[in-house]
Amino acid sequence: MSPLASVLAIPFPDLDPVALQVGPIAVKWYGLAYMAGLLLGWLYIRRLVRNPGLWPAGQPPLNIDRTDDLLFYITLGVVLGGRLGFVLFYEPAYYLSHPLEIVQVWRGGMAFHGALVGCGLAIWLFARRNAVSPWSAMDMCAAAVPIGLFFGRIANFINGELFGRPTSMPWGMVFPEAMYQYSAIEPTPRHPSQLYEAFFEGMVLFLVLRWMTHRRCALKSPGLTAGVFMIGYGLARSFCELFRQPDVLHGLTVGLLTPGIAYSVPMILLGLYFARSARMRVTA
Repeated sequence: MSPLASVLAIPFPDLDPVALQVGPIAVKWYGLAYMAGLLLGWLYIRRLVRNPGLWPAGQPPLNIDRTDDLLFYITLGVVLGGRLGFVLFYEPAYYLSHPLEIVQVWRGGMAFHGALVGCGLAIWLFARRNAVSPWSAMDMCAAAVPIGLFFGRIANFINGELFGRPTSMPWGMVFPEAMYQYSAIEPTPRHPSQLYEAFFEGMVLFLVLRWMTHRRCALKSPGLTAGVFMIGYGLARSFCELFRQPDVLHGLTVGLLTPGIAYSVPMILLGLYFARSARMRVTA
């Protein structure tokens, strides 16, 4: 990268990862993003449940009071699944050598695909315990997930982590964190890939699912909304991975293939299965 390009690049804004600190207690934007995603997602699910016209035979799958219990299950699924997914999918060797750090969630390190698996199990347990259709339970949660994805990616940007590949585009940004990992080529303008992901995985996917649930009656075909979500996220994540700096030490980083793409492929296939099964149940 030429010195001129580096000078013209947009500097990374001086954003403090800590939103609020009272004495030794620090509240980080990352934690607030998770809280906002969970709470706003819960409120959105409550709105879906309050609208009988969206559901088969005009009957929501559960009483609105049960959404409080669902929030508890989802929170556990996100935190436990996201953390264990990061440990197993991205840095198993490190955490095998430092097992006590697995529980140190406050130090960062969460994986969406792990959170997806964790939430899937949590929803299944919730549905079984409350005699609720697991397909409809997954649908209502899937419709709300992009809200959390949006805030999570914004938090990634504030932290200056998960930055993009080098670029010559005029909106290229120099990330201070890259200096520690790629000092030989820094400062280098990079794609603000976190913002790309916030847009495609968060805003665009939310609007697509909103169109499906409110215009295409997707919730009346249990499993369809969840299937469309998995397809949409897998495609959006795979596209954004083309602009995100890959982990060169990960075994699944081969050419254009990255771990994010590799983990999204089975998600897309499972989404296609969900969508097809939903259509077959309706026509049966």
